[in-house]
Amino acid sequence: MEPLDAARELVAERFPDASWALLTGSVVNAYRTAGSDLDIVVVREAGDAYRESLRFRGWPVELFVHTPARLAEFLSRELADRKPSTHRMLAHGVVLTGDPGDLPQRCARVLADGPPPLSAAERDRLRYGLTDLLDDLRHATDPGEHAVIAATLWMAAARAATAFAGRWVSSGKWALRDLRELDPALAERWLASRDDPAQVAAEILARGGGPLFEGYRA
Repeated sequence: MEPLDAARELVAERFPDASWALLTGSVVNAYRTAGSDLDIVVVREAGDAYRESLRFRGWPVELFVHTPARLAEFLSRELADRKPSTHRMLAHGVVLTGDPGDLPQRCARVLADGPPPLSAAERDRLRYGLTDLLDDLRHATDPGEHAVIAATLWMAAARAATAFAGRWVSSGKWALRDLRELDPALAERWLASRDDPAQVAAEILARGGGPLFEGYRA
């Protein structure tokens, strides 16, 4: 079945009491692949809030079931964490049933406006974290530990790059997408540095104010 048809049928069968529902994720945008699943946000006035994975009509499905209060909680937490996963889902979703009102537009505005500026404490925490990982990598003698530290530093550097630039922080594939949007050349250097990220991590750390160890207190 086509994704919209399958998603509408699933919502009608399982959530006849839904206030509204959206189909979102890569299946409805340019990032769609052969392995894309149906990400469906469902809002009901009452009942449990949960996430569930299943298969329906040949499609892998990820359900994100909320009440209005629970959804508001999620959105508020994302702003505090600077990680707008649910905002992205709502801003770019296709309505399956009901009416989410102006929530998708509000989420799109939040995404476009970006997060609030980093506080001095948040910036220092990022600087300290990268400094510590760089030091661990520099002095690692066990090949296995070196590989683990390098992988940790590599992802931490990408998140720090967007945070230092006043952008949203992401993980997984969105970390690369956000980094490419921020600085395509940096994104390519970061990709190439996967096994030895020290140089690009030091470059990102310099953008954020440089190394921080002595005198750091949290």
